[in-house]
Amino acid sequence: MKQLASGSMDSCLMVWNFKPQMRAYRFVGHKDAVIDVKFSPSGHLVASASRDKTVRLWIPTVKGESTVFKAHTATVRSVDFSADGQTLLTASDDKTIKLWTCHRQKFLFSLNQHMNWVRSAKFSPDGRLIVSGSDDKTVRLWDKNSKECIHTFYEHGGFVNHVEFHPSGTCIASAGTDSTVKVWDIRMNKLLQHYTAHSAAVNSLSFHASGNYLISGSDDSTLKIFDLLEGRLFYTLHGHQGPCTAVSFSRSGEHFASGGSDEQVLVWKTNFDQLDFSEVLQSHKQKQNCQEEPTVADIPPRVLKQRKCSSAPASVDARSELRNMKDQTPGVTDIGPSIYSSGQPPVLNGGLSRDFEDIQGNERPAPEVRTTKDTPSTTQPLEPSNIPPPLANTLEHIVGQLDILTQTVSLLEHRLTMTENKLRECLDNQQRINVQIGHTD
Repeated sequence: MKQLASGSMDSCLMVWNFKPQMRAYRFVGHKDAVIDVKFSPSGHLVASASRDKTVRLWIPTVKGESTVFKAHTATVRSVDFSADGQTLLTASDDKTIKLWTCHRQKFLFSLNQHMNWVRSAKFSPDGRLIVSGSDDKTVRLWDKNSKECIHTFYEHGGFVNHVEFHPSGTCIASAGTDSTVKVWDIRMNKLLQHYTAHSAAVNSLSFHASGNYLISGSDDSTLKIFDLLEGRLFYTLHGHQGPCTAVSFSRSGEHFASGGSDEQVLVWKTNFDQLDFSEVLQSHKQKQNCQEEPTVADIPPRVLKQRKCSSAPASVDARSELRNMKDQTPGVTDIGPSIYSSGQPPVLNGGLSRDFEDIQGNERPAPEVRTTKDTPSTTQPLEPSNIPPPLANTLEHIVGQLDILTQTVSLLEHRLTMTENKLRECLDNQQRINVQIGHTD
């Protein structure tokens, strides 16, 4: 909980700092969309995979130093570090999975049995195995040492968007365009759990540090958390206006983040281990006759706290934002030239000032968790069954008006940003003209 990294279609890598009043960093270098980002185990490096066919390794500080290498012959969809931080794993639309050394980015070998785009590839916790998911509708398990595919899972009815290893290393989970989430035991190569809670393609997965929970993000704009011990949907989160494209638990499991096509990055707080959810589940069963999963509305307000990481306008939850307008979000520091002042983003290719092995060897101290002021969660619509219908209609009308107001502010801020960029461009042009006139004189 010191930093969070996000990649976007705007070709930038953002590193958000959680220390109070500390600015966010925008790293410029990729020439096309950033598809995946990953912190190294030590936290001293961030790897980014891009549609420009390259992978970049960044030092997530204000210096923004990076090294770049062409990893594939097509879009790079996935990047992952081994547990020791020495090996990098990449997957691409060129149908291959490749392994590299982090030090000097030396190519090691390829895994080539997929018949279509490879959208996700991950190391096992011990680094001995690799799992991959592809548009050929298969999930493959690989032995890193023998470089052989040791098993293929064919149960998905659509493209496989994301794969993930359980913290124990004994299970894998996968998400697909068939709207399902599946969990396999790789010791017996047996399908353990199959979830059909989403109503659209599932884009991303993440296991809680305890291994007891799994979160997923979907094109149906919801996040869902599954209780793996009981094998059922735990509850549903509403926050994004549009597809949720990425989810990730923090390493401690105390927080998780989500990103969406609404250009928002949301950070949430969980208290899985502090709260007794049995009372919540019991009360919900009494209300719903055990037919639906509990939602955020059924959980005490302190369970989930939503914090807007972006300086961009938030249109997710107008009520929460109006209450928190006094908490100003720190600004953004551009690393390198502005991508908006020229036609093509500049490429930063400065060498790293320190050896990668030295960087990987220095472990950071235990993270200090900092949270914003506790605010009631308002991510779940109010249920009319709990309040009088006239009051429910009034509240829904107020919320609708706030949503319209928030969208208007969003549009105004977007136009203001465009105006600032134009003004900066005009000033740059005027400065160049003045310089040329000076030379002429």
